[in-house]
Amino acid sequence: MNEPARVEAWVDYAPGLERAFAETPAERVETVRPGDIEGEVPAFVRGTYYLNGPARFSRGDVRYRHWLDGDGMICALRFADDGVHLKARFVQSPKWQVEEAAGKALFRAFGTSFPNDRLVRGIALESPVNVSIHPFGGALLAFGEQGLPLALDPETLESRGLHTFGNSLNPLSPFAAHPKFDPDTGEMFNFGVSFSNTQPCINLYRFSDAGELVARKRLPLEIPCSLHDFSLGPRHVVFYVSPYRLDMASLQAGKTLMEALVWEPERGSRLLIADRESGEAVASIPIGERYSLHTINTFERDGNLIVDVVELDRPVYDQYQVMPDLFTDVEPGRPVRFVIDLEAGQVIEKIEMAYDRAPDFPAIDPRLAHRSYDELWILGISHTGKPGRKFFDQLAHLDWRRPEEADVYTSPPGRYLGGEPAFVPDPSGERHGAVICQEFDAETGTGAFLVFDAGEVGRGPVARVPLSSPVHLGFHAFFAPEP
Repeated sequence: MNEPARVEAWVDYAPGLERAFAETPAERVETVRPGDIEGEVPAFVRGTYYLNGPARFSRGDVRYRHWLDGDGMICALRFADDGVHLKARFVQSPKWQVEEAAGKALFRAFGTSFPNDRLVRGIALESPVNVSIHPFGGALLAFGEQGLPLALDPETLESRGLHTFGNSLNPLSPFAAHPKFDPDTGEMFNFGVSFSNTQPCINLYRFSDAGELVARKRLPLEIPCSLHDFSLGPRHVVFYVSPYRLDMASLQAGKTLMEALVWEPERGSRLLIADRESGEAVASIPIGERYSLHTINTFERDGNLIVDVVELDRPVYDQYQVMPDLFTDVEPGRPVRFVIDLEAGQVIEKIEMAYDRAPDFPAIDPRLAHRSYDELWILGISHTGKPGRKFFDQLAHLDWRRPEEADVYTSPPGRYLGGEPAFVPDPSGERHGAVICQEFDAETGTGAFLVFDAGEVGRGPVARVPLSSPVHLGFHAFFAPEP
């Protein structure tokens, strides 16, 4: 007689996590003096760490249900000889300005609807501009999903309004939150999805280093599917296209965007590859039935195209709700490398790393974008596979030369990590460099930024920069070294 399958009990693996989302962080300026820093920040870490992410989760009587719903806030953490200087300010998006003036929520959010909520033109969400931040074309730009970025003052972080790239784009232009940059030419590439039920497509954009639109190309899609990220190679752009279909009729009928997304794995996933110069598609290669939210890097080696992504067993957006109970049944994921013979139009080798703790927010040395590289840094969730509330509590240092190994730091119980690990190169070449990410201590309700030796993250942070009060658990970050 077969024994019944044992059902593992639901456990709270993230006690106190609700404290990270309960209060709206204050806009502020503060300085952490060297004597207040625990440990020692390496001397080469000089410059500014920028972080964007959702920070405000309620307005009036409306409490947001989804992590992507919160209004964006920028943190700028400047590392200098006299200490670490923090500025934190909300992105004053059109949504933020209108709702701030009204004193209540007005627009439907990614995972939250309410009576009489609004859609832009009756068909789209108003972006909270809460995903990423990058300098480009003489401006500091904050990006959100499916809308133009906002230009910010690099010093004060004050919002200067929508950035239209010299009036070449307008608020109707679909525009994603993950631009890619060519470190050789200074060019920026980005995309946006047109979610038409009859003619869905990817809009591929190319901008000069001065911020001017050089080219725009439309790549047809079989279905209107959700795409969050893409990858830039030396001669190609690559999209990991998964059958995560957006049903626009559901959105217009009053559902949230989260409710309007439908996972259809039987359709299969593909790598859609286009030529950088012409924008024309050159290959569409089936790769199974998994999902990818974020890419890692793309480069060429031995005549083949190498595409590295974080591949998940299924989409993860449903794990961002209902706040604050996140990642309750998150499934495994892992960094994956596809080696592609473009002439044959097929994957000739697939390498999976062993680290499978639902990793996300991958980062590499930005100087190696679209070049051959080996190492990456990524956040992970130690209790992946176990039912119960969880959050990021690991920082992993991984190496494609040793895909079965992982150098991992795990936070003490009750402490959670946030923000894409930002790599800081050591100009002397004496060490790998450093990695910065943030920490929230749920027991004390305090926040900090952690600095690790990039080559030995498992040994724990070499410096901890404590804050007078915590900031939001952010999404994407980057480090701008001093000139």
